[in-house]
Amino acid sequence: MIFDIKNFSYTIICEQAPTDTLVETVVNDNTLDLFVTATKDKLKFIELRWDFESCPDLYVLGDVWERSYGELEFAKLKDCTRHFPWYFIATDKEKCRCFGVKTQPNAFVSFRYTETGITALVDCRNGGNGVHLNGRKLQLCTFVYAQFDSANLTESLHTYCKMLCDNPILPTEPVYGGNNWYYAYGKSSYEQIASDARFQAELAKGINNRPFQVIDDGWQINPCSGPWIVNDKFRDMKQLADEIRASGARPGIWIRLLETKDEKMTPDMRIHRSGKRQYLDPTIPAVQEYIKADIEMIKNWGYELLKHDFTTADLFGNYGNSLNETVTKVDDWHFYDQTKTNAEITLDFYRLIKETAGNMYLIGCNTISHLCAGLVELNRIGDDTSGREWARTRKMGINTLAFRLAQNEAFYMCDADCVGILDNNIPWELNKQFLHLLSYSNTPLFVSCTDQVTEEQKKDLAEAYNVFQQKHTIRPLDVFENKTPCVWEIDGETVTYNWEE
Repeated sequence: MIFDIKNFSYTIICEQAPTDTLVETVVNDNTLDLFVTATKDKLKFIELRWDFESCPDLYVLGDVWERSYGELEFAKLKDCTRHFPWYFIATDKEKCRCFGVKTQPNAFVSFRYTETGITALVDCRNGGNGVHLNGRKLQLCTFVYAQFDSANLTESLHTYCKMLCDNPILPTEPVYGGNNWYYAYGKSSYEQIASDARFQAELAKGINNRPFQVIDDGWQINPCSGPWIVNDKFRDMKQLADEIRASGARPGIWIRLLETKDEKMTPDMRIHRSGKRQYLDPTIPAVQEYIKADIEMIKNWGYELLKHDFTTADLFGNYGNSLNETVTKVDDWHFYDQTKTNAEITLDFYRLIKETAGNMYLIGCNTISHLCAGLVELNRIGDDTSGREWARTRKMGINTLAFRLAQNEAFYMCDADCVGILDNNIPWELNKQFLHLLSYSNTPLFVSCTDQVTEEQKKDLAEAYNVFQQKHTIRPLDVFENKTPCVWEIDGETVTYNWEE
């Protein structure tokens, strides 16, 4: 691969044939800044192309738009059919090369890498339509190329990810504790959460860094939807936060900010897509105030962590596992504010959440990875694990941890989701291994269980919480052979897991 970032061509794609779109680039060493200006044109895409010959036997790993869904792997270039959102790494198992864009770009960017070169699709749309820049000059993204001689792929990719993110925000201490979703699945109560918090505090006895108890979906009157009014089973959310804190844990809570059945949020305040008006449009000032009020309410209740969910699906109509080169499949729709790109709108929304949340930690779930970096402390990097099916935890938890671990502490803290313990559905010898891996991973560690666990499980959980407080070195080793790596190097020792049921 002989790659010169300065040697490229580009194509402009607008709703009509382009007339006044101007593309500018600034090249410095191994970076390329891409700017665009348009007055009349409704810009949709800019496609950049670098032509060169590449070895077909290279292994390539790319990123995904939001969470991963068990699909991550090093694939041979000659067999590679996927588009890679944000960045990719290519390696011959010794040297490696990385190419991508910096975090918080003002466009969605995906890559196609073949034996004849690289194509980058820069998506500048507003909804499914072209954006009205109205003469505005916009920096769309910054491309960054790097190459490394190290065979330690996790270390090389981590170094590269740090080059992509100038402003990560990280917790002051490791984040761990309980989340009630994978034993409750939305059916819980004030009393149960208070009990869970006491159990988390007991497990963390003697640890100065206190655990969180996160209340997931089910505390509000409508399942998985606003308005964010407490239901009868939870009664008083401020009092519950106080009780969690008094027990020795820290209160956290889940919310879905763009979905509500509140009739005050009329159809004209909602995104019009595929003939429906369902989710709130965050470009409308009244909607922004409504969202801010929900976050302020939770902050005033005393919660220290806010998990906000569903923004990819609600903004763009799809989850990441149904997408390829672009983040929305639906054409001919737009946001209320048609002058900003989809990426700008998403960034503005995440900034609104962060600014309103203040000192609360944020966990992004179903958030756009490259856009939430620097705007959340934690990000769910994979789809849901399970308290019911080990195969799901194996696919979603272990795969995502292995292949996105390099992003940890470079973009945010990578949350690979929970160890779910429910009615012995999953053999403890399997869940215990996932718990062990997470406790050494330097990533957030959440478990989902009540105090109705065995003495063995209680002992293993407490031990994992103590191990988790220390910094460790870790990397997967069998990444070319296995989509759910079994062989890991942890603190200089080789550890082999058996993930098979």
